[in-house]
Amino acid sequence: MTSRTAFAIPSFRRLWAAGLISDTGDWLLFIALPLVVFQLTGSALGTSIAFLLELIPAVALAPVAARLIGRFDRRWIMVAVNVGQALALLPLLWVDEVADLPLAYAVIFVHASLSTLFEPAKNTLLPELVDTGRLVSANALIGLNQNLGRLVGGPLGGVLLAVGDLGLIVVVDALTYAASAILIATLPAVAPAEAGPSPDSDLGARPAGILAALRIPRLRGAFAVIFVSSVAQGMFLVLFVLFALGPLRGSDADVGLLRGIQAIGAVAAGVVLGFLVRGSSPRALTALSLFAFGALSLVTWNLPALTTDVWPYVALFAAVGAPGVIMIAGLMSVLQEHSEPRQRGAVFAAVGLVAALGQAIGILLGALSDGPIGLLPLLELQGCLYLLSGVIALLGLPREHRRPKTGRPAESATRSL
Repeated sequence: MTSRTAFAIPSFRRLWAAGLISDTGDWLLFIALPLVVFQLTGSALGTSIAFLLELIPAVALAPVAARLIGRFDRRWIMVAVNVGQALALLPLLWVDEVADLPLAYAVIFVHASLSTLFEPAKNTLLPELVDTGRLVSANALIGLNQNLGRLVGGPLGGVLLAVGDLGLIVVVDALTYAASAILIATLPAVAPAEAGPSPDSDLGARPAGILAALRIPRLRGAFAVIFVSSVAQGMFLVLFVLFALGPLRGSDADVGLLRGIQAIGAVAAGVVLGFLVRGSSPRALTALSLFAFGALSLVTWNLPALTTDVWPYVALFAAVGAPGVIMIAGLMSVLQEHSEPRQRGAVFAAVGLVAALGQAIGILLGALSDGPIGLLPLLELQGCLYLLSGVIALLGLPREHRRPKTGRPAESATRSL
């Protein structure tokens, strides 16, 4: 069964392993740095600034990312990003008091800026390593390693901070980025894109910018899905804690349990979709997962009227991790299959831009819970936005091209690797 999945391709396995290692490093930093900022400042505002700094580069640097990815070898962009991330950690060795906070904020900003290049480069490289028939499998396995990285890196970041100090995390984190860079450097050189687009292309032959990518007619539905679902995700970031501590009457420990348990459903979905399910329609997967996301959200938000016992919510939050992975796998496959090779850098840079804008709007909407609107109506809106995303996906995503039999192009290109 494995031979029929993306994992059968040696070059993809190396990319997957590199992603797992770098994602683990990302979560080390994601968990440890906000804790350090909060320990130094004792301020929720100072911690919020740390999170907001991660959104700015996705908006400001998306056009730069599109141009770089369109002009240079994606492998070496990813290697350079990993090396840059390792070096950018070094100023944290001098962070030990409030006066050093600008250094910590600078590291957060630089890392977020480099990630603005890494993710589009990875998503652009992926369809050059695997054939179209395995794109869903490949994207599901990428989602799997992101959640495995979360399961390992999140707790490990907390443990390293408890038993050592920030310097220990810097060393371990830098090693993960170095290992990832080495693996990516061993990927094969892929054949260059054709001189021009296919006959039915919406675009010219030259690499596109962000605005041109957003105007591709057959991808507008995908960008609309990303925007609306990102608004819902941004609302969740704000409203979840308020829900858990308010209507659910949970403790801080319950908040951590529910937030972390989502990875179980996500890992299960990644394994099933990556290794076991073959030939799925990315469009159908995206729509169905969004409907499931919305339905599970609405059940969760309204369940306190019946019970506030924590265990039904543990089951719901574990389940909701699955449609998240399936949705991303479906959407990324749609974008990879329906974009020209020369345009993919701009397309995936635009994905980061649209998602960041949507999340920012969602965060601002979540802040309205302190006003006359209240918490429950905003929770209901959040769930309904996922349902709306499902409708947009069903009506607006392009249908699949007729696919060749799985394996020929990518297997022949990588058989000897």
